[in-house]
Amino acid sequence: MSEPRKTIPIVALPAADAELSGCAELEPFALRVVGDSMSPEFLDGHVIVLDPGMAPTHGAFVVAEVDGETIFRQFWMDEGRAVLRALNDEYPVIALGGEHRVLGVVVQRAGKRRADSKRYD
Repeated sequence: MSEPRKTIPIVALPAADAELSGCAELEPFALRVVGDSMSPEFLDGHVIVLDPGMAPTHGAFVVAEVDGETIFRQFWMDEGRAVLRALNDEYPVIALGGEHRVLGVVVQRAGKRRADSKRYD
């Protein structure tokens, strides 16, 4: 069995980069979950809606840029220091200390069925 992926790259199109540099950078946006790092809460294929204007709080689900990689994790305060945790224990905890930026806080999840939908307030 192969080792699980530690991060899932998210590639932005050039037009999207240009759009994010203006007023749109504070507009909510959606991403599709790829992989199992955040299961069982977020399954492969779920769509998450993020609010880039919200500050992350303990326990919030976030998409962040860490050392040049974009990842989806849970923001956690651990003895006064911020870390990003995967819900799947096979993935490592990432301490936030170096170069990082929270791109958005998850406010909603949607899937193929209505039962998959959930709001995070």
